[in-house]
Amino acid sequence: MFKKLVAFTIVLSIGIISYAQNTDWYKVSKDSSKIELTETGAYKLSLLPLKCLQQEFPNKTSHLSKSASDHKLLPSEMHPAFYGCFDWHSSVHGHWMLIKLLKQFPNLQNAAEIRAAINKNITPQNISKEVEYFYEPLNATWERTYGWAWTLKLDEELQDWQDPDGQKWLAALRPLTQKVVDMWTAYLQKQTYPNRTGIHGNTAFGLGFALDYAKKTQNKNFEQRLTLHSLKLFKNDKNAPASWEPDGADFFSPSLMEADLMHRVLKPAEYGNWLNTFLPVASVKHLSILPEVSDRTDYQIIHLDGLCYSRAWTMMNISKNLPANAPAKSLLKRAAINHLATAIKHMADGNYGGEHWLASFAVYAMTN
Repeated sequence: MFKKLVAFTIVLSIGIISYAQNTDWYKVSKDSSKIELTETGAYKLSLLPLKCLQQEFPNKTSHLSKSASDHKLLPSEMHPAFYGCFDWHSSVHGHWMLIKLLKQFPNLQNAAEIRAAINKNITPQNISKEVEYFYEPLNATWERTYGWAWTLKLDEELQDWQDPDGQKWLAALRPLTQKVVDMWTAYLQKQTYPNRTGIHGNTAFGLGFALDYAKKTQNKNFEQRLTLHSLKLFKNDKNAPASWEPDGADFFSPSLMEADLMHRVLKPAEYGNWLNTFLPVASVKHLSILPEVSDRTDYQIIHLDGLCYSRAWTMMNISKNLPANAPAKSLLKRAAINHLATAIKHMADGNYGGEHWLASFAVYAMTN
């Protein structure tokens, strides 16, 4: 087993080196343990959500109509802040991504354009309309919990940014953030079973982002509820069926996303033992195999590029939380870089099906 693991790691390393030589979007450290977004990469990636924040069509609203007049509402009438980028959640994390890049690269050449676009969308009036949407009883489960999670991530990103625009956006966003926290708190009391799919409803992903927000904002009550709920749903899990992954439209690995959540709620010593039982090295090796993306113009198959990015950030997070002698630590680290380097080569190959959302996943993977 050890010899096979070493051989597999060598193959990954060779792949990483070749990818690193072909791009100016990021830098890979000499030991392949770290990947870093460059300003050139930040600019090129920023162009993707920037061009669609106010692009209304095509649009997938997922709206449940209550009447003929309600059915005829345009996306921008229902969601004046987050109507672009094909769907609501992609617009939300597109805004998050642009703010993340403004913080990390304040001299970005299109910074003024980015600020103007966000200023047009995140206003008290627009956010008030977004909050109002959730008060309709039939909309109470809308975007649960994927869109909710990215809303909290957007708020979290603005928390410590001492920037006039950033503070203005944070204040405008606050009613929506509070509404999400209230809805999520209520949902925790009635969620009996986790969603273990590899798409939007994945429970572990949502809980992970919610915990990040709760810790950043020092919302101890919300953090405690999320922690206890995570332990109730996942602590006793063993032998994840990783060999079944991926499904044909996954952009999350259910196994890795759960493992990424649990390092947030378990003590370091507990986490290593839990992971050995839940995701042994053989499973990690299987999850290190790159997914095959056969058609990047297909709006479902292109999800598999997103899977590369989410695998990358979960693998890196898991690796960071393992002891130095853990057998999977090195494998996870190199597999993370390999997934990221492979997917980013195709960032602009998927037409609008990938371009409206993938840049956010890439940026999160490289800056998390």
